[in-house]
Amino acid sequence: MVKQNIDTSDSISPSFGPHICSAVQMDCSQRRSLSVQAIRQTESVTHLAQQHQVSRKFVYRQLTKATTAIDQAFKPAEPKDEKVLFYLPITKAWIHQFVLSLILICHSSFRGVLDILDAMFDYHDMSLGTVHNIVQQAVVSARRVNDSQNLSGIRIGDHDEIYQANRPVLVGIDHRSTYCYLLAVEDSCDETTWGVHLLDLSDRGLDLERTIADGGNALRAGQRAAWGDAVPCDGDVFHAQMKLTQLVVFLERRAYKCINAHQDLQAKMWRARKKANGQRLSKKLALARRTEAAAVDLADEVGVLVDWMDNDILSVAGPNLQERQKLYDFVVEQLRRLEPQCPHRIRPVRKMLENHRDHLLGFVGVLDDRLVDVAERFNVELYLVHEICELQGWDKRQPAYWRRRAKLQHTLGKLYYWIETAVIEAMSDIPRASSLVENLNSRLRNYFFLRRHIGNDYLDLLRFFFNHHLYARSDRPERVGKSPAELLSGNCHRHWLELLGFERFQRN
Repeated sequence: MVKQNIDTSDSISPSFGPHICSAVQMDCSQRRSLSVQAIRQTESVTHLAQQHQVSRKFVYRQLTKATTAIDQAFKPAEPKDEKVLFYLPITKAWIHQFVLSLILICHSSFRGVLDILDAMFDYHDMSLGTVHNIVQQAVVSARRVNDSQNLSGIRIGDHDEIYQANRPVLVGIDHRSTYCYLLAVEDSCDETTWGVHLLDLSDRGLDLERTIADGGNALRAGQRAAWGDAVPCDGDVFHAQMKLTQLVVFLERRAYKCINAHQDLQAKMWRARKKANGQRLSKKLALARRTEAAAVDLADEVGVLVDWMDNDILSVAGPNLQERQKLYDFVVEQLRRLEPQCPHRIRPVRKMLENHRDHLLGFVGVLDDRLVDVAERFNVELYLVHEICELQGWDKRQPAYWRRRAKLQHTLGKLYYWIETAVIEAMSDIPRASSLVENLNSRLRNYFFLRRHIGNDYLDLLRFFFNHHLYARSDRPERVGKSPAELLSGNCHRHWLELLGFERFQRN
């Protein structure tokens, strides 16, 4: 057999097999090192292939991977504003939800709804009539939910009438949960109107222990006609304090005007002391000085009386009912004495306080009953419990507070802490004002446009929305993240859109 010499220099490399084995056996770190060497270009690809016993194609492949990774790492980032976050399936049902959300959450007008749909969704297949129909259908569903609410858990109600377009709107709100159980517009707010609404609420399970209202005679007469004397109606401290504050502000402003007038005349006196009219200015200056002194004294005295009324008589922390009644009568008597100096301002406030003493101090009776329970529970004298209650109104930055506290601690010993805790708990949430009604009135004003489109039925829709919309923030932590309906019943409910019959969109 004749052996032939074969030249393989231009054909397959004699080391093809070992190349394959070397490439397969290389781990990640070795391949990374090879790609880095190829990128640096300090050696040729052929030399690198021979050095690592791999093919040139393999070296080029590692070089491509490395350069691709580098390009990807330094690729300009996409603008965050243009990144697609999620896709939303737009249906007619979703459009209806969006319309209601714009109106109830954003206070958008009907034409504003159409503008938003046009600007943001390029949607033009909706008219004002369609928006009206969507809202009207929601009113029907909202009324059904309102009528199904159980009102038996309400114990204290805030009642008042507010006026819209010269027509009264009767309002009733749960003092604890802020649930609105009455919101109805009427032609008048007389005794019969209030009585009919209160009887209807009684048929739905409303059984109140007491109510809070301002000095409206028709409201109180309607409550007596519907419920008799079984449900007391306490006075609204908020309105009384507001009128007292307005009186003090007026008298202080008048005193400052008298001071400025006196100073102006005094400046003129200095300029005209060598002229003939100096004697005439002297008489005016004396009169201005007396007027200023009287105005300042009146403002100071009334200010002190109002301060007593706010911080000692109408505040939660204070003496018992009998002592407050004596202090109350003293303040009224002093206002009567000062009344001739400014009758057109002092007389209305004095008469208001004189006619509503028992109503305004009604909350003190509730507090006294709670403090009696505390005294009986710990078997201590009632006056000590009242002293702890008064102490809560003292300024803790003053030494007098700590001296009084130390004396009570010495008398009660280890019981002091537990009694003080029970007293603070008894003082919490004492019903004194119907300011929740005023707050509701301010919220209703943002929805007057609904009355123009769908009439007075909009109140049923707003009552539903206010009662089932979650509180985003509140001065009371227990209300944050909950709706008035949840606070009333103690149970969670579905989203208000779902209660209206819609299926909300939720991202997976």
